[in-house]
Amino acid sequence: MNSTWTDDRARTVLRRIFDAAVASADPRSAVLRHLPEKPKGRCIVVGAGKASAAMAAALDAAWPDVELSGVVVTRYGHAVPAGRIEIVEAAHPVPDTNSEMAARRCLAAVRGLGPDDLVIALISGGGSALMTLPAGSMTLADKQAVNKALLASGAPITEMNAVRKHLSLIKGGRLAAAAQPARLVTLVISDVPGDDPAGIASGPTVADSSTLTDVQEIIVRYAIDLPAAAKAVLAEGRETPKPGQIAEDVRMIAAPHMALAAAAKIARHEGLVPLVLGDALEGESRELGTVMAGIARSVRMHSLPIAAPAVILSGGETTVTIGKGPAGRGGRNTEFLLGFAVAMAGEAGVWAIAGDSDGIDGTEDAAGAIVFPDTLERGRTAGLSARTVLSGHDSYSYFSAIGDLVLTGPTLTNVNDIRAVLVTS
Repeated sequence: MNSTWTDDRARTVLRRIFDAAVASADPRSAVLRHLPEKPKGRCIVVGAGKASAAMAAALDAAWPDVELSGVVVTRYGHAVPAGRIEIVEAAHPVPDTNSEMAARRCLAAVRGLGPDDLVIALISGGGSALMTLPAGSMTLADKQAVNKALLASGAPITEMNAVRKHLSLIKGGRLAAAAQPARLVTLVISDVPGDDPAGIASGPTVADSSTLTDVQEIIVRYAIDLPAAAKAVLAEGRETPKPGQIAEDVRMIAAPHMALAAAAKIARHEGLVPLVLGDALEGESRELGTVMAGIARSVRMHSLPIAAPAVILSGGETTVTIGKGPAGRGGRNTEFLLGFAVAMAGEAGVWAIAGDSDGIDGTEDAAGAIVFPDTLERGRTAGLSARTVLSGHDSYSYFSAIGDLVLTGPTLTNVNDIRAVLVTS
């Protein structure tokens, strides 16, 4: 096999690795592998997430002989026809009026069912914002304010979701409670570290182990400023359904660790030794970039913890803490990559790709980007300082200016971020 690595070859191989990871989470084939026994009565389909429409289309096509209906909500631009199942589009990451309407319709659809009926919930990442039903006297504007405060807080996704569950009438197992006594099966495409179904779309069909005390501690720890109506809901002391209070049949049909395994398979085919660091890496995006650069240097200089040519693979969801200052355009993955590029300082023989498997890094139109040894040099030629851009959280603009964004469009799935660092000798 050719041992010469050029920028073009590195770009091609990294895209193959990333694309294979995304393809492994194709919702259509994953749904077909995990369908439950058909019901004696009706089948009601509900769901939320960036992959929910594609999941619904697969289910509708697979069961033409079942009395089936329902409604699922997905992000704008992610809808596909799903036959008898209605598709609603709503906003992400901050909910809009369609998010609230869809949540009310999902809740209404599962009420009044009997034990011979089956509810199939199609859940994937992004569902927390897409299916929003504020509790108490909270308005949609209050819920939007909560989401914005959470996204800017720097809190990890699991803690953000704990707050969301306790401020919702549908999350944290409340959809499952409404569906009783019907049989409920949840098909999940995971986008959270560790694949905990309670954390995916804030677990509408999964019992919630977090408590109001936990939520209050999170609010204090990250200095999250909640609207008065949200504070009043928490003061009411209404807990979410706990383990043992609702029946659960949750089937994980695609997950980050499966995506990393698919990426590793392609890496081996390309003559690279894969090192999988896991699917649950968290922390500040730019800081993880610095850590990954250190590992890449060790591989290149000392053949530790693996010898080159190699690819270092990881998944998970990092955070970008905006703080009080102005912020430009960017997402977790482009910020990670720019932090990585700054730490590598133009060292030869190392390239990296990082992207969100749903095709949308944060709120931008790119999945992520690719870093080359000359990324900083080309940025300077374009009149950009990488460190200044990082401080202004404008990483999307940086990679756009030098032509290194990864543009996939909506992939209709979501198994979180995929990162690959290619190291040669």
